[in-house]
Amino acid sequence: MRIRSIAAMGSIAVIAFVLIQSSAGAQSAPPLAATTIPSTQLIQPEELKTLLISTGAVQPLILQVGSRVMFDQAHIPTSEYAGPGSREDGLSLLRDRVKTLAKNKFIVLYCGCCPWSRCPNVGGAYKALTELGFTNLKVLSIADNFGSDWVSKGYPVAH
Repeated sequence: MRIRSIAAMGSIAVIAFVLIQSSAGAQSAPPLAATTIPSTQLIQPEELKTLLISTGAVQPLILQVGSRVMFDQAHIPTSEYAGPGSREDGLSLLRDRVKTLAKNKFIVLYCGCCPWSRCPNVGGAYKALTELGFTNLKVLSIADNFGSDWVSKGYPVAH
């Protein structure tokens, strides 16, 4: 009898957990995948590095939309932290940062937290800026992570 009671309590706990997770999921949408960004809007690391070191080229506003910890450890020189693109508070920071800019301002977004196919941040940030009407927007395509696709290649880094 005691075993049945423990099993029943375990089942109740599992059902409660599932219900809580379901209701929590209903309140917030999952992050928009990086893979939803059109390939025409991507810029490769080598291309951005070349742009940054060239004289006379129009320099973009570079916004890091990943974690603050990552940004503080290493980031692209002149880039600014703009909040995580997977969270509404991060998107709010991003919107505040760009609200006074011309809609044709050259902007590059990047994250670099993890492989492109799993990045939770750039998709939402890209969507937010396109919805605001920005037309000269690129997203840095980081295949694996910022460390292996930028730092380890010897590209410029600030701390």
